[in-house]
Amino acid sequence: MSTTLTPTELHARPTDSTLVLDVRAPGEFASGHVPGAVNVPAEHLDELLPDLRSAAERRRIVVVCAAGSRSAAACAKLADAGVEAVGLAGGTQAWTADGRPVDTVERAGRSVWAMDRQVRFAAGSLVLAGLALGRRAPKGRLLAAGIASGLVYSGLSNTCGMAAMLGKLPFNRPEPGALDAARAALRS
Repeated sequence: MSTTLTPTELHARPTDSTLVLDVRAPGEFASGHVPGAVNVPAEHLDELLPDLRSAAERRRIVVVCAAGSRSAAACAKLADAGVEAVGLAGGTQAWTADGRPVDTVERAGRSVWAMDRQVRFAAGSLVLAGLALGRRAPKGRLLAAGIASGLVYSGLSNTCGMAAMLGKLPFNRPEPGALDAARAALRS
């Protein structure tokens, strides 16, 4: 059995037999997601495992993120817990590139950038700060070197420690009651 579906395959599936589970941060989800998707950030999957197991008995679970790496990790985590799921190949980026519509969610306050944009901004800012600091204190360049090393490791391992840290910031966390709403959606 395939571990991923293409956007065309997902679009062709009946919505009553498919549960689309978006594992991105709430801000990313709000900025555009597959219509009908339920947002359960990857770091909260464990909390909802009983509900996900139950949902998997009734519907096929398709896990979505921005580009596919977080959904692949989430599918592996679910498989380890005995929950069958497949990923959306290429994530919401592939979905929109295929001309498919996305739903958005109005959030109070300012809009939140996608996680990859947050990572690029933070990494670039820290590298610039390290280089500027290095003009006065040469050891300050170690900050730039450390960030560069982290980016290389991120590329090689297909993981991102900076994204994990940024995901803990308040604007990337689920709003109060959001996990309860996801739990209710999984049970319906």
